Amino acid sequence: MLSRRTFGGLVGGAACVGAEAASSTSTIAHNLDAIPMAEHEAAMRLAIAVAKDNPFYPFGAVIVGAADRVVLAQGVNNGKVSPILHGEIVAINDYLARYGNQGWTETILYTTGEPCPMCISAIIWAGIGGIAYGSSITALAEAGIPQITVSSGAVRDAAPFYHGQILGGILQAETDTLFRNRRRI
Repeated sequence: MLSRRTFGGLVGGAACVGAEAASSTSTIAHNLDAIPMAEHEAAMRLAIAVAKDNPFYPFGAVIVGAADRVVLAQGVNNGKVSPILHGEIVAINDYLARYGNQGWTETILYTTGEPCPMCISAIIWAGIGGIAYGSSITALAEAGIPQITVSSGAVRDAAPFYHGQILGGILQAETDTLFRNRRRI
């Protein structure tokens, strides 16, 4: 578990250094369509497994190596601790704690739900090489989870320096069921 000081340093460092890194290097665009669907589904099943740690908000994420598909980090929504601790942010902080602020372009982030504007912005600033998600923002809203209805693609398109591909709908039937059947508070 991260202390408040360590967590604050990670979040602050990611924001500052991420902006610096984004302006100096271009994101490597991984062709997610070239990866066999079975590999995408295997990674999404890992994100689904992580998501089950939060039965109320099952937003789980894993970051894998683009070349070898090894899981490098993971995270699940922890909004009780902080409103910014969405699954993707927790996974990014896990990656930072393990590897530092490097190697992002050689990774792919898998998440059970389409990243919200905050999360896709963090993914872009980090320079993560690709994003794959299960349920769309529309499906999340239909499941009763409030959403800011700006798509990940719209945010990505507003960042001309970022070239990572976004692939949606991976195991969507399973992730939609996960969100529809979540525990209610």
